[in-house]
Amino acid sequence: MENLINQRVKKIEISGIRQFSNLVAGMDNLISFTIGQPDFPTPDHVKAAGIRAIEEDVTSYTHNAGTLELRQAAVQFVQKKYDLHYNAESEVIVTMGASEAIDIAFRTILVEGSEVLLPGPIYPGYEPIIRMMGAVPVHVDIRKNQFRFTLEMIKPYITDKTRCIVLPYPSNPTGVSLSSSELKEIADFIEDKNIFILADEIYSELTYDQKHTSIASFIKDKTIVINGLSKSHSMTGWRIGFLFAPEYLTKHILKVHQYNVSCANSIAQKAAYEALTAGINDAGIMLEEYSKRRDYVYNRLTDMGLEAVKPDGAFYFFVKIPDALHLNSFNFALRLAHEAKVAVVPGSAFSEYGEGFFRLSFACSMKDLESGLDKMETFFKLIG
Repeated sequence: MENLINQRVKKIEISGIRQFSNLVAGMDNLISFTIGQPDFPTPDHVKAAGIRAIEEDVTSYTHNAGTLELRQAAVQFVQKKYDLHYNAESEVIVTMGASEAIDIAFRTILVEGSEVLLPGPIYPGYEPIIRMMGAVPVHVDIRKNQFRFTLEMIKPYITDKTRCIVLPYPSNPTGVSLSSSELKEIADFIEDKNIFILADEIYSELTYDQKHTSIASFIKDKTIVINGLSKSHSMTGWRIGFLFAPEYLTKHILKVHQYNVSCANSIAQKAAYEALTAGINDAGIMLEEYSKRRDYVYNRLTDMGLEAVKPDGAFYFFVKIPDALHLNSFNFALRLAHEAKVAVVPGSAFSEYGEGFFRLSFACSMKDLESGLDKMETFFKLIG
């Protein structure tokens, strides 16, 4: 019967991040710098709101797009934070995490043969959905541009089949963001073209040296903004995301969402409302700690002689594996796990353009960072 399974589904694979994390999960005394899971608990007042929702029997279906109060809070949040302006009744959908938002966006705008431009390296969650739609992912090698997916990099890849450009900033895996001027150049370029932008801004609250700018502030009519609470409020398991787009788009995306999940979890929506209102600045506490860790890790990596771009946001370093080791990223990560008891993600998990690098997440305690980096330094001295 397996031959009857959709061939497009058979050809995709489980995320390389998860594959490697699962591979090393059973190792004893392993310090893991793999999955991008904030090590902070969900804020207490947000958890309390979820508990109240259960006690008050808020357990029914909500509007397909989410409760109006939550949509209003989401609109007010992005207006205050990023100067974005949306109609709560018709231009925002509450989704089951940012992942579902990406899925329903692609399933709405892509057709057979459409091309989607993606920076490489990139988080692996986009390509499988694109391929399942019969569309074509076109990776652009941004390694020599400090991992910046600028207009200069984009232009040569535009064709009459280009349907969408993905701008995932701040970036997973590199931590790099684009500046306001770089985003405006892209917006100006596509203003007269039939091209959508999918702006994945899930790390927008975790930026260090510059305030986050959304490309939607320049070109709202062609932009689908993806956001959520997983990273900003350490609510990964609550599965609350947001999709913002003009009404002509959301009225169709909502149909895909409706037949996919009906609505987001009603209890989680109550907690999300608390997060976006009373907890509007909750990310600040985490950001302060992440900033200290970022500086510490950067200094340790550079002291080891390793090459890494200092991240503008998120909580990752994308580190070049020394050429002298003559190891591909998977074998490097496997040896590091077995010999140093430190787990990182092979760069190959982030497209072919991630080969030769590894991703290190600093969403863990300073104690683990100190110990893990000590072990890593010893490993490099021994293997070098």
